[in-house]
Amino acid sequence: MTHQTSIDLQIPFHDVDMMEVVWHGHYAKYFEIARCALLEKIGYNYPQMRDSGYAWPVIDLNIRYVQPAVFGQTITITAQIVEWENRLKINYLITDKNSGLRLTKGHSVQVAVDMATKEMCFVSPPVLFEKLGMEVS
Repeated sequence: MTHQTSIDLQIPFHDVDMMEVVWHGHYAKYFEIARCALLEKIGYNYPQMRDSGYAWPVIDLNIRYVQPAVFGQTITITAQIVEWENRLKINYLITDKNSGLRLTKGHSVQVAVDMATKEMCFVSPPVLFEKLGMEVS
């Protein structure tokens, strides 16, 4: 079962430098916007995570810049869950909406932390498996 979603975003002026190219740090924000849309789609966005007793901090973020995004360009950001058993790994792909040209790719890794004990979980909690429609092994 594939869990993914895509969103479109038009690059705003306040995200670009004097050359009208997106500043590299904004890509993490674009990933986050897509990640929240994906988590919302499975019914386990940050408020639901908190309410289930788990925090899910990002422990790793990787971004590979292929082509620059520019002011006014409409991009499509796709987020896909690729690992969930011991950590939550989400792959991202940013493409130009009109041409499909790949602009940026990357991934983030999050781990469950029991909010009561502040201990990291070495296996994802059952609630994540439930939200993904998976059997707990």
